[in-house]
Amino acid sequence: MYAIVQILSSLLILAGFIATLAKRLDQSGYAYLSMNAVGSTALAVEAAISVEWGFLLLEGVWAAVSLASIARRATTEVATTRG
Repeated sequence: MYAIVQILSSLLILAGFIATLAKRLDQSGYAYLSMNAVGSTALAVEAAISVEWGFLLLEGVWAAVSLASIARRATTEVATTRG
């Protein structure tokens, strides 16, 4: 089961990356950021369960950066709409 989650999560991150390189997704768009956030969060959880500290650090930071970027974009959009 863990292997399936790892593979699907990795594919989600890679699909977003490849779509960005192919100019099909915006790097600061919700779709790309969400793909990274979901994939990296799942991989971070897997790393925590497996006690793989380096992998947990890498994926944990990716998840935090992606989630912070989503929050910043949403906050900016709300401020722009109100202001």
